[in-house]
Amino acid sequence: MKAVKIKPDVYWVGFVDWNLQEFHGYTTPRGTTYNAYLIVDEQVTLVDTVKHYGYQQMMQRIASVIDPGDIDKLVVNHVEMDHSGSFVQFLHDVAGVEVITSPQGRQGLIEHYGATVDDVDFDIVRSGDERSLGSYSVSFVQVPMVHWPDSMVTYVPQLELLLSNDAFGQHIASDGRFDDEVGWGVLEPEAAKYYANIVLPYSERVVGVLDSVGDLAIDMIAPSHGVIWRSHIADIVSCYERWATHQTEPSAVVVYDTMWGSTEKMALALMRGLKEAGIPTVLRSLQTYHRSEVIADVLQSKIVAVGSPTLNRNMLPSVSAFLTYMKGLQPKERLGFAFGSYGWSGESAADVQQIISEAGLQTPEDPLRVKYVPGSDELEDVVRMGQKLAESAADVQQSERQQPGSEGGAAGQRWVCTVCGYVYDPSQGDESADIAPGTEFGDLPDDWVCPICSADRDKFEKE
Repeated sequence: MKAVKIKPDVYWVGFVDWNLQEFHGYTTPRGTTYNAYLIVDEQVTLVDTVKHYGYQQMMQRIASVIDPGDIDKLVVNHVEMDHSGSFVQFLHDVAGVEVITSPQGRQGLIEHYGATVDDVDFDIVRSGDERSLGSYSVSFVQVPMVHWPDSMVTYVPQLELLLSNDAFGQHIASDGRFDDEVGWGVLEPEAAKYYANIVLPYSERVVGVLDSVGDLAIDMIAPSHGVIWRSHIADIVSCYERWATHQTEPSAVVVYDTMWGSTEKMALALMRGLKEAGIPTVLRSLQTYHRSEVIADVLQSKIVAVGSPTLNRNMLPSVSAFLTYMKGLQPKERLGFAFGSYGWSGESAADVQQIISEAGLQTPEDPLRVKYVPGSDELEDVVRMGQKLAESAADVQQSERQQPGSEGGAAGQRWVCTVCGYVYDPSQGDESADIAPGTEFGDLPDDWVCPICSADRDKFEKE
């Protein structure tokens, strides 16, 4: 196993997992990579490790460059075990290594690995801190809740290299280590699926991260999953800007399951109405498509329609599972609609609509339900509903275009939590505490606390 040189004195020493087909309930038919990076300088530094079963491959790749025993420092950007799973074994095999991590990273390592980290030599860093390695230096930006409280990125200014951990990742296994060796046409949908299934609920935090790293000169982005970005940096950053602000295409996804075909007939009629109104639409049967695949369509779509027949005074379990999953991912700035067939009680459509609303979608139209098998007149009603949804979407997008941007308006002084690194941005507010965008830090309620670590307001400093 050989390392791959990605920059002068910097090597990819990760592990390609060709066989992984599922990750936290998210299908990964292309496998994945667990990326670790070796910086060879006066102070040899390893940035992150890999999942436990990839440890030997990582060590073989390191050994193709240097003696692993010569490593002086280990940067832990993120504690999740697909990145720290080799942590304990590595410390056992390479004695005396200094571990650089955030305050939350140290706490997370203790909570994951207990007494095995009692004697670890920790160097605790926060946003803006820098450490010299010799010819190069590394600086750090804490990015809490993108997507764990301990998340951090590492930057090598002399090489304009951003080691972004989970940000900008994709679950894909490949021989190529770089974006231009795999192709944007393959990578963009994989990056979108990754964002939709992992990063989407933290989009407000992503906006802040993009601001934090926006002033850095970046020639390469090396994430902890997937390929390294060197030719499509502007493309992937543009995608993140769009996804993080819930910008969608004027398109629709119709998601459904069916028992005897009636709800499927309604789904087809709805799609027909949307398409006749000029809305590109995809149809996703939950008997065929996994929920993690459908969420990638939700990411891109302005209209999300969900259909289920009534079973035992409830929706079908497949639809319930999809809605639970979608609710947790919190898509916003989209229109939702519920529909379905029933035999006698007919609760499913209303129940679906309620969860769609709870997930954060607007519901401009009442649910539509049909008893038993829809006739031609009823299907025409469904077609017309598709056309009405298209009109509603056009009205909403026109209104969004007319709204003034936040630049120079609600945005004010940003404040940083000195405990966890969370940044309170007045332009974003704090949705978890019902703090509206435009609320300055000084106007927050007296009982407001950091949404990440629950620190009081007096633990915040101006950014």
